[in-house]
Amino acid sequence: MKASFEWGPTTKCFDSKSPPFKVSGVPSGTVKLGFDMRDLDAPDYYHGGGKVDYSGQSNVPYGAFRYKGPCPPTKHRYRFTVKALDAKGKELGKAVAAKSFP
Repeated sequence: MKASFEWGPTTKCFDSKSPPFKVSGVPSGTVKLGFDMRDLDAPDYYHGGGKVDYSGQSNVPYGAFRYKGPCPPTKHRYRFTVKALDAKGKELGKAVAAKSFP
């Protein structure tokens, strides 16, 4: 499984709308994608994440879930973990994508 994202429309601090994602190689049986963001330069700050329904689409649009958007004092590195979940919440696969902001 692979995932990537672009900050794209995320231009202001603490934008609560998630960035747009692309996913591929999502395991069959996946019904939800779970997202979690971590600041690699401030690991104690929890940004959260969310879950979205999955029905085979490769694009997850801007604002698909709410979280605490980035607003670092200087450039920070952020990592999203994307989990493929079945109907019972069991993890079927996982991908990681990272980028700096701003």
